Parts: sequence; structure tokens; C-alpha cells
Amino acid sequence: MTEGRDRTTLRPISRRIALMGLAGTAGALSMPWIARAQAETIRIGFPTPLTGPFAAEANDQVRSAELAVKLANDKGGIGGRKVELLVRDDKLNAGEAATRTLELIEKDKVHAVVGALSSAVQLAVNEVTRARNMLYVSISQSDTINEIKDFSSYTFHEALNPTMTTAVVAKHTFQKGSKIVFLAADYAYGHEMLRGFKRAAEAIGAETVGEILHPFGAPDYSTFIPTILSLQADILCICNFGRDQANSIKQAVEFGVKDQMKIVVPVLLHNQRLAVDADVFEGVIGGANYYWGLEETVASAKTFNDAFRGLYQNAVPTDYGAYGYTGVASLLMAIEQAGGTEPQKVIAAMEALKYDVAKGEQYYRKCDHQSVQSVLVLESKGKADMASEADLFKILANEPASESVLRSCSELGFTN
Repeated sequence: MTEGRDRTTLRPISRRIALMGLAGTAGALSMPWIARAQAETIRIGFPTPLTGPFAAEANDQVRSAELAVKLANDKGGIGGRKVELLVRDDKLNAGEAATRTLELIEKDKVHAVVGALSSAVQLAVNEVTRARNMLYVSISQSDTINEIKDFSSYTFHEALNPTMTTAVVAKHTFQKGSKIVFLAADYAYGHEMLRGFKRAAEAIGAETVGEILHPFGAPDYSTFIPTILSLQADILCICNFGRDQANSIKQAVEFGVKDQMKIVVPVLLHNQRLAVDADVFEGVIGGANYYWGLEETVASAKTFNDAFRGLYQNAVPTDYGAYGYTGVASLLMAIEQAGGTEPQKVIAAMEALKYDVAKGEQYYRKCDHQSVQSVLVLESKGKADMASEADLFKILANEPASESVLRSCSELGFTN
């Protein structure tokens, strides 16, 4: 894909409205309008950072979202209506995202919005959509979007959130008495993951011995390493995203951190593992919403993978890429069940939806519209253990969907 350009994919076929019956018949006069309503393309806006440090993950989201649209159209559309995905580059900037989203709503007349790949950016998109009664399905981790101050009935969160991610990862890596040092990016993603891990550590009885914040996009982590080593921790938790993950782990390994303590991350990123040598990431443990290796045990994962391979020359879908598929697919299922795109009917359908499109059953919790879903715990393989270039991780656990790892509705500010 060409970065830096907006994309519109799967353009709808030109509509022709047949004029039927005699002009003097009222029923005949109304039929073209009925045909037009039935034939109108379902337009889904898709803002995501096609350029910038998260571009690899964003482009994977687009590819998976395009697959969901293609599969729907190959079956004749949704209720006979074709689906169109309108992709826009939000440049990982909240202001840009708000502008592009507003254009999608007011100029392109989308029926719903799916997308964003940043805690702050998705909140900006949500501000625009909820002010205009537009359905929005967010596909990036965030705790804030579930809280009552940012929630609206039009807001759905398909991605994992930091509370559930860190709770599951900590369950499989922390022990009572473990000493944990944190290296976290100094922005929303890092802060929310840090908060989640500390919450989980307290429940388990692990001890936090240090917290170090680093700037977004830091090129050099060497200045943090002496402090990390001096704390003599059992586990280094690195809470960052995108290129920061690959760079920080690479430098930590070069300075011998992995020889003294386990490295744990909240989300073990497929693309960042590919960015460096396999042996750099070997033994690093982290969470994930999806890994293609699920196909060995989950039928819907096999179906998703096969469709993706067929469309993209035998490639496999990635973790954050899968969000594009599950977010769009769940929305289309709700539109189909609602019998159209009328927002209140679609909201009701999504609240009642039980869906299994890639990883086992999921559903949206009623109070905050968080997708309740399984959480994977992965361990990165070294070269010697890889059966193929795509054989990146070992699945240590597949924790089933459960509200027990979420903050309660009352804790989020909901009273009913």
C-alpha cells in the first residue's frame, strides 16, 4: 500500500434505479425510492495512522478490515446492500483524526466509524462521533474510553483494554514476592498499562521496586539500563508500543538485562518481533488479542487465516491487524441483525450480539460496550525453535472471555 494517501477500497457498483409501473400509480411512484434505499451502499469510515511509527500495525488493520468487507460483499452484501470501506490517514494525530472523522461523517455520509490506533487519537474520534450520534467501534487499547466521562451509547470498544490485558499477563508471569521494575512510555498507553500491571501486582503480592518513564519515540534507552540493573528485580515490564518496543527490548538485551531478569510486555507485537532478530526477543512474554497459531485449536481462527492467506498471497494476519477484521465483522453482523443502518437498532443489536469471527466467542458488555473476549499469553521463540518465518510465538495460555478481569461497571462510574 502507498503510505501518506487516503484510500477508498471496494468502491460500490454504480446504482441504477429501475422505473417500474405507470406514472399515475402511487405505489409505482414509490418503488424507485424503495429500491434506492435497499441498494444504498453501507459506508464504513476507517481512520488509522497509515503513516508514522504505528504504520505497520495500521496497514495490517486496513488489510484485515478490507477482508471483512470483501467477505460480506462476496455473499451479496448485508441485506442486499454492498459495503464500502473508506480509509483515511489520521497520522497518529488527534486533531487530524478529528478532522478526517468529521469529513467522513459530513462529506462522505458514512453510516459508522471503525478504527484508530492510539489511546488519545481514539478519544478524539469518539468526541466527534458521539457529538453527532454516529456509531463508533474503537480497535485500539484504552481504559479511558470505557469510563463514563468518555462513554456514549454510540461508543463500542472491540479491542482489549489495559486492565484486562495486564491482569492476564501478570497472572502468568508475576508471583507473590516477585520484584518488578517498570519502563513505561510517558503517554496514555504507557500510563494505563503501568496502572494495570501495578493493580495486578498488588492483588498477586508482587512488589514494585521502580518506575521509569521514557519519552515517546525515544532513540536511546541506554541511560535507563544502569538504574534498571541496580534495582535487582526479577522482572522488567516494558510498557510501550510500536517501534519503541523493538528498540527498547533490543537495547535492554544488548546491555545484559535479559541475563538478570525476565522481560515482560503487556502486548507482544507481531510486527515489532519481525523488526529485529528472533534471538533478541527470545523468552520475552506478553499478551495478545490474536495470534495466527490459534488455528490449531480455534475453528474460527482457521477460517479467518485461510481467507486472509487467500487474499494476501499466503500471508498470515497479525495481532493488531485482526482488530480491523473483528471490529468491522461484528459491526456488519449487527447491521444485518438490525435489518439496516438505523443507529438505535444497530446499537441494540450490538448489545445483544454473541459473535465468533476469529478467536472464540465475544460479546459487548452492556454497561460500557467493552468487548469481553479471550486474552492470549505468548512467549517469543528463538531461531532454533521456529518451524517457519511466521512461527514467532508459543501460546502459553488462552484465557477465556471473562468479565472478572475487567473493572466493574460501578468502578467505571456507571450506576445501572
